[in-house]
Amino acid sequence: MVKHIVMWKLKEEALEHTKAENAKKIKELLEALPGIVPDILELQVGINENGGEFDAVLVTKFPSYDALKAYDIHPEHQKVRGFIGQVSSGRAAVDFTI
Repeated sequence: MVKHIVMWKLKEEALEHTKAENAKKIKELLEALPGIVPDILELQVGINENGGEFDAVLVTKFPSYDALKAYDIHPEHQKVRGFIGQVSSGRAAVDFTI
């Protein structure tokens, strides 16, 4: 099993929306992926409520690194990545075997 964790720092304003609005949209878009993208075993999205460097986090679980790679290139995931790329100013990611 593989855990994939990504954190984003969001721009204060992007695409004519506030950081909070864009964080909510990221959550909605990512939470729609299970059932569309194969092999997502678990998916959680959190919006940081305590300040700090990052504003949103994604925690996912996949059966293998091959499944994670397939998720990464899936067209629906690529659409979400495109949106996130427009509204974020920083990203950190960690993948590890569990």
